[in-house]
Amino acid sequence: MSTWFVAVRARILGRLEQRCQLHGGRMLEVSVFTLHLLYISNIYFLTYWRLIYRMLNMATAASKRRKNVVAMELVEEMLAGNVLSLARLITRVERDGTDVPHIMKQICPHLGKAYCVGITGPPGSGKSTIVDRLTALMRCDSLSVGIIAADPTSPFTGGAVLGDRIRMQQHYLDEGVFIRSMATRGSHGGLPRNIGGVIKLLDAFAKDFILVETVGVGQTELDIMENVDTVVVALVPEAGDTIQTMKAGLFEIADIFVVNKADRAGADNLVAELRMMVQLRPAENWWQVPVLATEAVNNVGIDELYCQIKKHRRALEDTTRLALRRQEQRRREFLEIVESRISDELLKLVECDEELRRHIAMVEAGEIDPYSAADEILRLKTLLTTWSRQLAERQPGG
Repeated sequence: MSTWFVAVRARILGRLEQRCQLHGGRMLEVSVFTLHLLYISNIYFLTYWRLIYRMLNMATAASKRRKNVVAMELVEEMLAGNVLSLARLITRVERDGTDVPHIMKQICPHLGKAYCVGITGPPGSGKSTIVDRLTALMRCDSLSVGIIAADPTSPFTGGAVLGDRIRMQQHYLDEGVFIRSMATRGSHGGLPRNIGGVIKLLDAFAKDFILVETVGVGQTELDIMENVDTVVVALVPEAGDTIQTMKAGLFEIADIFVVNKADRAGADNLVAELRMMVQLRPAENWWQVPVLATEAVNNVGIDELYCQIKKHRRALEDTTRLALRRQEQRRREFLEIVESRISDELLKLVECDEELRRHIAMVEAGEIDPYSAADEILRLKTLLTTWSRQLAERQPGG
């Protein structure tokens, strides 16, 4: 046998035996012994490599099954009130592991009881302090609270400070409050991509209120409205006039406006302008968007904000709009999951397609423009049919 063969064999067997140790011990012991005998006897060379391939697939499948079993155990512990299991499940959802669908399936019957409030606004508007003060009021009503604080990820280092919780130190030892900081990980909507799964976990953990704080948003980061029941937009006098608010899109998504740091110059003018702009919105009998002045650091105006949140919840429930909002959120989530999975599978298929590779090479060489190449690909009905058939034959997540 060549040195190359011996080296490759050693690496593969080492990997196989390591997986045996990690995932249950003895299930592949006989097969590994058989591989050694075949190698020593130097017969059935092709059979040897086929067996190695099969054993690696068996080990991978066993690893996936083991992950699902562990996830199921964590869900059961979380539903029983184990905070550590909740934290571990959130980590799994953040990493978007293969066991996430099993986790979501298990917690589905326990969803729908929590009320979710989003706090959004430009950087420095006092969102974390508002969340901190609202949490204190909710705890005075003996309500449990889950807090998700989003923090931007550096486009250069990939790191995140996750420092919003520093302003919530008074709740660290409160068993009725769970605080989780999350990095956006490249998401550009103001929230991490997997925020919906984390909200569901906190809902299943029987939190009464879930407060979601976005990163400092600008003109397009409006994902918050797709994930919560009530949207609170926090502004400060330095954020600009109402024209800036309208440009940012915050004007359309706000259920409640808050002008924070109202002790600063220009706050009264901003409040007056917002109230005037609100009056110009199309009339809605069920809800008139309030504009509140607060000083969160001094705990001024937070009581009124809390009252308006509860009033908005009652208005949504009385008009059945809460159920409609959540139906739309579930529908959007379903379509996004289907789109994402089909896109991932198609990308795997097209990497192996010779016709597509030929068109890509032509585009790269400048021989054809990308639009014409795409039109030619889509006109090839046989190619689309082949992709559809291969996509149907692939196992989910395979």
